[in-house]
Amino acid sequence: MCNLYNQTTAVEAMRRLFPGISNRAGNMEPGDIYPDRLAPILTQGEDGAVLRVARWGLPSPPQYHSPSGIDRGVTNVRNVGSPHWRRWLGPDHRCLVPFDRFAEPRGKGAGNAWFRVISEHQAFFAGLWVPEWRSMRKLKDGETTDDLFAFLTCEPNAEVRPIHPKAMPVILIEPDDWQVWLQGAPAAELQRPLPDGALELIDDLR
Repeated sequence: MCNLYNQTTAVEAMRRLFPGISNRAGNMEPGDIYPDRLAPILTQGEDGAVLRVARWGLPSPPQYHSPSGIDRGVTNVRNVGSPHWRRWLGPDHRCLVPFDRFAEPRGKGAGNAWFRVISEHQAFFAGLWVPEWRSMRKLKDGETTDDLFAFLTCEPNAEVRPIHPKAMPVILIEPDDWQVWLQGAPAAELQRPLPDGALELIDDLR
C-alpha cells in the first residue's frame, strides 16, 4: 500500500495545466510526502481549479480510533461501496494529487521500490478530500481542524504486482480523465490500474 510519494511540481506548471487556477497553497516545497503530512492537492471551485494544501489521511471509521480517541487517518481508499466513504464520493469532495513518483515497500528491511509514470503528461492520484474536519490526530496536539485527503487504490498492474500484489494507486494521466474525475463521474469507472508497461521501476531510493 502506497504510504510514500514524491512531488516536485511547481505552481507555474499547475497554472499551465489549469488556466485561471486559484493558488491557496503558496509556494510548494518539493520533496517526499509521508502520511499525516501536508501536501498540495487540486480541487474544483466555483470559478475553476483551486490549488491548496491538505493533510494526508482521511477520517477513519470510529471503530479504528484508539481508546483515547486518536484517529491516525486512512491514506488509501479501496472499498468505494462502504457507507463510510460514500458520503465523500461526490464532486464536492474530489481532488487530484500531483506526484512525480510513488513508493511501494518491498518488505521488512528491504527498502522501497519506486515507480515513475512513463508519460508526457503530469500524473495525478485520483483523490478524495474532506475540508475542515475536526479530530485528534496526535495526543500532544489535542483536537485540530484540518483539510484532509487520501487517494483511491485498485488492482495492481504488471509492474507493481511483483512488489505489492494487492493494490496500487489509481493514477490519472490523461487531461480528459482529470476533468471527468473532478466533475464526479462514478468512482468505480476510473478505479482501474494503469495499463501494463505504463510505469517504470526506479532503483531503490533510500
